[in-house]
Amino acid sequence: MDIEGYIEYQRREYCKDISCPVQVLLDAEQESSPNYETIRNICKSSCIHSTYEFHHWLIQKGYLVVRPVEGS
Repeated sequence: MDIEGYIEYQRREYCKDISCPVQVLLDAEQESSPNYETIRNICKSSCIHSTYEFHHWLIQKGYLVVRPVEGS
């Protein structure tokens, strides 16, 4: 959903910005390779950062979390 004058969060933007060590390993692999998928599963199931950290990073970077009004 595009909101005029705003940009959407890009996949793994947080991970790259904070230099997450798991993201560094992921960046060293070719996407869709067996090693890439193994490392990606760490992110999917055992992220080393908390939602609290991510949420505060979003606020610090000026992101807004929005949803439509009920019934719209």
